[in-house]
Amino acid sequence: MHFEFMWWWMLLLFPLPLLIYFVLPPVKENAAISLPYLPEEGSVAAPSNILAKSIAIFIWLLLIISCARPVWYGDPIENRPKHRDMMLVVDLSGSMNTKDMAFEDQHIDRLTAVKHVLSDFIQKRKGDRLGLVLFADHAYLQTPLTLDRDTIASQLNQTVLGLVGNMTAIGEGIGLATKTFIDGDAPQRVMILLSDGENTSGVLDPIKAAEIAKKYQTTIYTIGLGAGEMVVQDFFMTRKVNTAKDLDEESLTKIAEMTGGEYFRARNQDDLQNIYDKINGLEPVSGDIQTWRPQTEWFAYPLSLALILSFLLVVWRKIRV
Repeated sequence: MHFEFMWWWMLLLFPLPLLIYFVLPPVKENAAISLPYLPEEGSVAAPSNILAKSIAIFIWLLLIISCARPVWYGDPIENRPKHRDMMLVVDLSGSMNTKDMAFEDQHIDRLTAVKHVLSDFIQKRKGDRLGLVLFADHAYLQTPLTLDRDTIASQLNQTVLGLVGNMTAIGEGIGLATKTFIDGDAPQRVMILLSDGENTSGVLDPIKAAEIAKKYQTTIYTIGLGAGEMVVQDFFMTRKVNTAKDLDEESLTKIAEMTGGEYFRARNQDDLQNIYDKINGLEPVSGDIQTWRPQTEWFAYPLSLALILSFLLVVWRKIRV
């Protein structure tokens, strides 16, 4: 509806004059003077008050409508607030094929676990612009910053190991994501870096890349992936291995602390899910679209008309007297 009475309950006062008329005792009129004889010629009939009463009732109605505060609403206007830019930087090195992520009484490879958890995280980021950077031998911008969450999730699920090499270029991944931020005007820039190893490739040192990211007001959350020590079955016996021996937790921790972020360690898929849930809480989602409707107060119109009619009624009664 385009029209609304903000204080609609004021309309209940409209029958108030009728209640007063029927409830309160009538005003006693002075006794009429009786004369024995009045000439019939030139006699004047008493003036009718029907018009004056009708105008007074209309004035009362206008005052009640004015007190009810009528408001006219315009068509809805959509406003898209400034968004947050968030880059998902994912390790696609050969070690992501390691099957050490516990999930439902079985072990799946790291990349599959990341796809499961990160796809759900992406769908929750309504209102943010998301981008996807993959890195192995070098870093590649898989998906530029966009509000289309379905595209981001689709591009992530289509990734395969060996697509961009087998080594680990963490520094280049941070650098490329930071470069994507530079041309944007978002008030908040967040990067979520996931890796299961140490920097073994690329031309940019991870710490130097983090310094550049900090210069451009980027917060980096880092996630170290790998189960660590676990027992594996050989042909005739079991042995204990450390699947996360190549994980550079020291560098990942330093990168996060330098930029005001936080480092997390994921040893299984449940850990990974909890980490992304926590980041989701640390970086709450901003509203995608805000809608508002312009409103115009109309109380001045009935109030002005009531004042004009009141003035005319007073003048008219003065003339009739």
